Amino acid sequence: MSKVGIIISREFNERVRKKSFIITTILMPVLMIGLMIVPALVMNYSRGDTKHIAVIDESGLVLPALESDEVLVFQPTDLPLAEARTQLTDGFGVLWIGKDVLENPSEVKLYANTSSSILVESGIESQVSRILEREKLKAYDIDDLPRILEAVKTPVHLQIFRNDESGAQDRQARSSAISSVVGMVLGFVLYMFLLIYGAMVMQSVIEEKNNRVLEVVVSSIRPFQLMMGKILGVASVAVVQVLIWGVLVVGVGTLVMPHLVPQEVMQNVEAMQAGGFDAAAATGVDVDMLQAVATATDMGYILQLFVFLMLYVVGGYLLYSAMFAAVGSSVDSIQDAQQLQTPIMIPIILSIFVMMAVMNDPNSQLAFWFSMIPFTSPVVMMARIPAGIPLWEIVVSLVLLYLSFAGMVWVAAKIYRVGIFMYGKKPNLKEVCKWVRYKY
Repeated sequence: MSKVGIIISREFNERVRKKSFIITTILMPVLMIGLMIVPALVMNYSRGDTKHIAVIDESGLVLPALESDEVLVFQPTDLPLAEARTQLTDGFGVLWIGKDVLENPSEVKLYANTSSSILVESGIESQVSRILEREKLKAYDIDDLPRILEAVKTPVHLQIFRNDESGAQDRQARSSAISSVVGMVLGFVLYMFLLIYGAMVMQSVIEEKNNRVLEVVVSSIRPFQLMMGKILGVASVAVVQVLIWGVLVVGVGTLVMPHLVPQEVMQNVEAMQAGGFDAAAATGVDVDMLQAVATATDMGYILQLFVFLMLYVVGGYLLYSAMFAAVGSSVDSIQDAQQLQTPIMIPIILSIFVMMAVMNDPNSQLAFWFSMIPFTSPVVMMARIPAGIPLWEIVVSLVLLYLSFAGMVWVAAKIYRVGIFMYGKKPNLKEVCKWVRYKY
């Protein structure tokens, strides 16, 4: 075991001391936060220049009700359509509305002087559609109809409570939308770890095999010990990275978030976490936003997620790294590894597709069974856990995952012992299966 410890120490120190490890460890949480903030900023600042549109309204119904804004500015013109198209080239274009537009809504045409955009088209369509709807409602001759329609609008916010959780009778459950987003983020984190760190083991084996270092090393240590040292060494790097991310996320949630959120909002958040939030009394409050902040500042919930994340990162990595190590020992180059690597990649990619289905129903039969199959359980189960699934399912999934790792290590070790001494030949799957049956 002391020899295995030397291998673990060497693999760990070689990777942790690299600048790339430090940069990715620090930047990854920043990038994840950026992925949440940047889309909102892009939508806010991507409106573009103001578009001046000349309007020819032969119906006389639409133009008086059109409203200009920061994006679209509507300007009436008395020119005929043909002349307007040739003379009014300084603006964005000409909007023509036919006289029978109320009966034939397709009589709305935009003659643009340059390429149009979804924002412009949707803005015009939505305004004209609302105006025509109001004109049609006037035919029913109902007094004060706009006020009546506004008064009957009744948005409903569904409050969800869990009967299957202790103490959940008075505490509102997390929204499924937030749980889905958290689950998708965690699922992609697992997907990334399996690919990056598994491939890291494979590349390390291939490099040392090409340098003929392994021939010297195996004179002092058994191939199985060497393989386990490599796997556990890289696993320790992954564990350290997850722990650092956990500390950063918990620190931001505990120390930074309360200072960024207004005091009255934090009071509602604390009431929601304690189960005393009254949605009926909180008029004008964005309940979805409150649930998002409550989730981000619930340290117990976040720590629970990181514990499960750690267990599935380690279990999933150990399972796949054993297979990647076996592939790396069987070939002489990264290019040759593509053929043998394909069967390993298929379940990882499949788990991403299943994760999308989990977003619709985390308790479906598809989600349940794929979260039990060890080759897909790390990604799929981490996508299900934020939704609040029974603990026994997580325990069974973890037991199957770690038992599968033990069996896979035995198979990978048989391949590894033969593969590290094979040079100049790219084996196929049939030959690799023969290596597993060899007796020593």
